[in-house]
Amino acid sequence: MILGMKHKVTIYTTSTCTFCKQAKAFFKEHKIDYKEIDVGSNQKAAEEMVEKSGQMGVPVIEIDDTIIIGFDREALMKELEIK
Repeated sequence: MILGMKHKVTIYTTSTCTFCKQAKAFFKEHKIDYKEIDVGSNQKAAEEMVEKSGQMGVPVIEIDDTIIIGFDREALMKELEIK
């Protein structure tokens, strides 16, 4: 991450999602702060996620204004400016 760069990261998850756990481990490894929203227990958040992404599956990751569907390491590294 470029010094001074800060991204707003939100991840829509469910408690049983393996790829969600991998994405959160990736954020932890790279010291990325994120907000987690469990759509399994929050119907309104699930509807918001589908509206933003067009997807029912998780994880849906929002970085600033960019939506990434699933755990896509390369896309995350590019969007978060990780070398």
